[in-house]
Amino acid sequence: MSDELRARALRLLARREHTRAELARKLAPDAPSSDALKALIDQLSSRAQLSDERYAEARAHQLSRKFGAARVRSELVAKGIEREAAARFAADVEKTDLERARAILARKYHEPATAPKERMRRARFLQSRGFSPDVIRRALGRLRAAASEEFP
Repeated sequence: MSDELRARALRLLARREHTRAELARKLAPDAPSSDALKALIDQLSSRAQLSDERYAEARAHQLSRKFGAARVRSELVAKGIEREAAARFAADVEKTDLERARAILARKYHEPATAPKERMRRARFLQSRGFSPDVIRRALGRLRAAASEEFP
């Protein structure tokens, strides 16, 4: 196993967490063989220097600030995290989806939506962020209730 390849892998891991698949993709052009690359990845995993679980937890936390559970799940799967693990971390995010959707709406829109067209625009915005239809309906419903109380 090449010391240069190992050093490059450690430099990449020092910057941020990577998945096994992501690190393998980045190192593949410089690897002498696929067996050497697999051996290096296995060695890093066995020493807990590389962990898909750790990556998924950190990435889910980072994505959850702006996105809903569905988007978090799809982003994790796209990065090579197994579907079951991605679903588990997305389920943790889903517990706070409603509060985050309301906070995102409050940050982006300073006034409540009164016109149906504007409500639909905001619903599409939340949908693009990965929030479920139920969460969107509840988040916009609360805003509508607040708007009717403020502006009779």
